[in-house]
Amino acid sequence: MSLWAIVPVKSLRRGKSRLANVLTDEERSALNNDLLIRTLHCLQSIPAIDQVLVISYDPEVLAKARELGTMTVQEGKRTNLNNALRRATVAAKAYNASKAIIIPADLPFINKEDIEDFIAQQGTPPEIIISSDQRSDGTNALLTNPIGILEYNFGEWSFRKHIEQAEQKKINVKVKNEKSLTFDLDLPEDLEIFLKASKIKK
Repeated sequence: MSLWAIVPVKSLRRGKSRLANVLTDEERSALNNDLLIRTLHCLQSIPAIDQVLVISYDPEVLAKARELGTMTVQEGKRTNLNNALRRATVAAKAYNASKAIIIPADLPFINKEDIEDFIAQQGTPPEIIISSDQRSDGTNALLTNPIGILEYNFGEWSFRKHIEQAEQKKINVKVKNEKSLTFDLDLPEDLEIFLKASKIKK
């Protein structure tokens, strides 16, 4: 049973646009690059994950991902997140992936132990394991077993939508909210918390 981690990544220079009032373009690019590297290193350190796949329309992101040893998929520049993830899922299935875990590249506190604990929640398929964001709105981690069993519905209220869809399809649902998975960098107040916790001063 092959588990693939799929990491969707926006442009390094255009990502985190909601932090534009507190970070310069260069600072946002550097932050996005650091988050990408941290995420990929973490996922690659986990024995249960057989392969990491990055999907992005940014050539800089794809080059960095390949440099770090992951597989990559080029997405269309105007493709939304859900379509990009569907494309990545098709690619992973073509390489015989049987399960997938979707992890965004903006979880600054991501760590091996919490991801392993999340993956360890697997039971009897069909199933999903899901983590919300800190506002219980978005989906910050989603494991599908088997791969492609759920139609991706990332966006507003995706956490609730994913669970409701799974229940309608009689798919087993487990919620596993680790602090490192629920905290993402979206708003200036998130950045402030991260900087204080990391003892980093802008």
